[in-house]
Amino acid sequence: MNRLPDTPDFGRTRKLRIGAVSYLNSRPLVQTLASHAPKASLTLDYPSRLADQLAAGQLDVALIPSVEYFRRPGYEVISDACVAARGEVLSVKLFCRVHPGQIRRLALDEGSRTSAALTKVILAEHYGVFPETEPLNMQCTTADTQADAVLLIGDRAMHKPPGEFAEIIDLGQFWNNWTGLPFVFAMWVARQDVDTAGIDEALAAARDEGLRMAAEIARTEAPRLGLDQQTAYRYLTRNLHYHLTSAEKNGLRLFCSLAARHHLVNPDVELIFRELVPA
Repeated sequence: MNRLPDTPDFGRTRKLRIGAVSYLNSRPLVQTLASHAPKASLTLDYPSRLADQLAAGQLDVALIPSVEYFRRPGYEVISDACVAARGEVLSVKLFCRVHPGQIRRLALDEGSRTSAALTKVILAEHYGVFPETEPLNMQCTTADTQADAVLLIGDRAMHKPPGEFAEIIDLGQFWNNWTGLPFVFAMWVARQDVDTAGIDEALAAARDEGLRMAAEIARTEAPRLGLDQQTAYRYLTRNLHYHLTSAEKNGLRLFCSLAARHHLVNPDVELIFRELVPA
């Protein structure tokens, strides 16, 4: 088992502060992280909150929405572990009450910013619409808004919400059909001034062990989320992809380019990968 070295950030002065997503999709990345990074502290929260905490210096390393990387200079990708999809993702969906080309008002799940940006890119590029937006509280669902379309992410998007919909768009599937590339929803990021020596090995080892435990994770988490065990297992092993390969990197670059076209990210932010353990 790989463990973190006794660098200053890992114990002599303070623990390395790590933040991860609290959704089912991140379970394989964090299920055994404590044993691989015993000198780090782990916080679980919503993706958007993690991004804010990393930017504020309250976290040293975080699994943040990929769009957040392109909005702030000074970050580096520090692991080849990520949350991505190479087709249907199941947990990121746009529920449309009207045809997508007729959307005038869009409710966006407050839990994620990458999916919100991807939704805007898809609506602009494919349907030529630029709807007004409103936030949807993370405790609310489609019944709590009259918007023409509602973006839901995470565990609650895996259940069909109440109401009738003209179209339901799985964003992972749409992106893959459109570009032929994977879409990276979240990745491990640190500020460039933070010493993370050894953490890439720990994150990769935790990912690998977590994936070997997918059946156990599904069995434990499915009842809590109101899912059947087979759906949860298939989600973890087929819908999601946890390795940041060259294909995922190309997907990130294309997403940044398209998002920049619509002024959703900083076009000058460079995608930097700190020296990683080979996949």
